[in-house]
Amino acid sequence: MVDFLIYVAAGLVVGLGSGLFGIGGGVVVVPVLLPVFMAQGFSEDVAMHLAVGSSLATIVVTGLSSARAHWRLGNIVRTALPWLVLGLMAGALGGAQLAAALPSDMLKTVFGLFMLALAVRLLIVSQVPESRVMPRPAIVTGVGGVIGAISGLVGIGGGAMTVPFLIWTGVEMRRAVGTSAAAGVCIAVAGTIGFILAGTGDDQLPAWSTGYIYWPAVGGITLASVFLAPVGARLASRLPAHWLRRAFGVFVVVVGLRMLLG
Repeated sequence: MVDFLIYVAAGLVVGLGSGLFGIGGGVVVVPVLLPVFMAQGFSEDVAMHLAVGSSLATIVVTGLSSARAHWRLGNIVRTALPWLVLGLMAGALGGAQLAAALPSDMLKTVFGLFMLALAVRLLIVSQVPESRVMPRPAIVTGVGGVIGAISGLVGIGGGAMTVPFLIWTGVEMRRAVGTSAAAGVCIAVAGTIGFILAGTGDDQLPAWSTGYIYWPAVGGITLASVFLAPVGARLASRLPAHWLRRAFGVFVVVVGLRMLLG
């Protein structure tokens, strides 16, 4: 029962972050789930993989709630979304397979280093020239493929990379957040399928698992997150863009250090 309450508490943070920053919640879910799974006695060989896979599964529901709210608020770049999604889904399927092949400790280190590198880039980014425009569809799809592969590897919805990329192309912060939220759903669907396939047949998995997806954790997190995602989306539409960017960068730094030092 205590574990389930922890999942619900994580879901509250995930939902708010999804709407506010356009992240699917993996940067919160993975660090929360890993110690909980270890405390429950799950094998060290599969605990990190379960945390990453379950994280992606929660993003499907949380991201849908957040994306729906942003769509209603007009925060979606509709011309870029289809091309971005095409690359994201293909990359996420491949990333999930790669993650399943890596040792748990290595996967944890990759996650932490990625978060820190991303935060540094986000916090030092300069003002984007007003003349900057969205690249050709082929380039957007290619970038989406890279983002999707990394997202599937470390169990995030891709917002931590999609938002900075869209800002770089000249999209203002609120619309970057909204578009990222919508795109993250597609990453999560592809990544979840990949982790289910990769974990099928592993005899170290606990009960109530399907591949590397642990459903009690997914249920507790999504139960709470769907209610907070629209709240975060409304906040993102009202707060100054530079506040959102700085808060997002600091948040990612904290998560990266937590994974590396924990």
